[in-house]
Amino acid sequence: MLRWRGLEATPGDLGRTVVTVGMYDGVHRGHQELIGTAVRRARSLGRPCLLLTFDPHPSEVVRPGSHPAILTSLDRKAELVAALGVDAMCVLPFTPEFQRLAPETFTHTVLVEHLHAASVVVGENFTYGHRAAGTVTTLAQEGRRFGFTVEGVSLAGDSSADGEITISSTYVRACVAAGDMEAAARALGRPHRIEGVVVRGERRGRELGYPTANVQSPPYTAVPADGVYAGGLVLLDPRTGASVRTSPAAVSVGTNPTFQGSRRTVEAYLLDFDGDLYGEHVGVEFVQRLRPMTTFAGVDELVAAMDHDVRRTREVTASAYGTAPRPDAVPGVG
Repeated sequence: MLRWRGLEATPGDLGRTVVTVGMYDGVHRGHQELIGTAVRRARSLGRPCLLLTFDPHPSEVVRPGSHPAILTSLDRKAELVAALGVDAMCVLPFTPEFQRLAPETFTHTVLVEHLHAASVVVGENFTYGHRAAGTVTTLAQEGRRFGFTVEGVSLAGDSSADGEITISSTYVRACVAAGDMEAAARALGRPHRIEGVVVRGERRGRELGYPTANVQSPPYTAVPADGVYAGGLVLLDPRTGASVRTSPAAVSVGTNPTFQGSRRTVEAYLLDFDGDLYGEHVGVEFVQRLRPMTTFAGVDELVAAMDHDVRRTREVTASAYGTAPRPDAVPGVG
């Protein structure tokens, strides 16, 4: 998939395109339906499907200090949309100047002059331009003027005990913040993942027989609620950020209250792993919350809980990652 940042970097030989526009944070099931519609339209027209997204999140520019938790990094977003059949991704810097563009200026400058849109596919609630004055209706009117078609796609929903839920990035963020990783996965179509670099921690896990990878993620990352999770650690290609290999892991999120910790960390214990991950760019996936973060009376009680966490992680990840449970396995050294 082609990928670039800024309109001026757009390849000159793309020809006319089918464009889908949005933040697409999470690339959840609703996004997948919308992108799938755009890909099918592109294939029917024999044109490339181009996804236009933004960085930073528009909320931070429109309302400084309101930056939402981010579900997917740009690298992860690119990997996910490429798998859906998108041919090109343009990341447009969302600046104060950009957010003041009138809707018709956005249409002409971005969609027509630079991206050469033959067709535009967006969600039915799509807005654009200064003060979000542009809508699907105005975009369709401008499309008739400039020679491109417009399709507004209905929002995807999901049934739950609480009734019908509209799948949205806001909904997924709420699930993640609550530690409900199974609900998040249903909306995403896969486990929620955060990304970061493995840094040196206090090495307390090594002393307890459970060495962990301490993963430092970028600001605004959507880190789940404090607790212990069954999940996986994903090795990423250092050049492209693409997923290389996933290994089952027990993941701790919190401040290590048994040792009076104050800094919130994400630490992943890889099952049956022997190696050094310091400095590696990795992903951490969260499949199921096993328990809340707890203060234990002493080290023995903590280690017993960790033993149980690892056994449960083996059971959960056996189906999630296709690994066989091995309750008698000796913890690896990392």
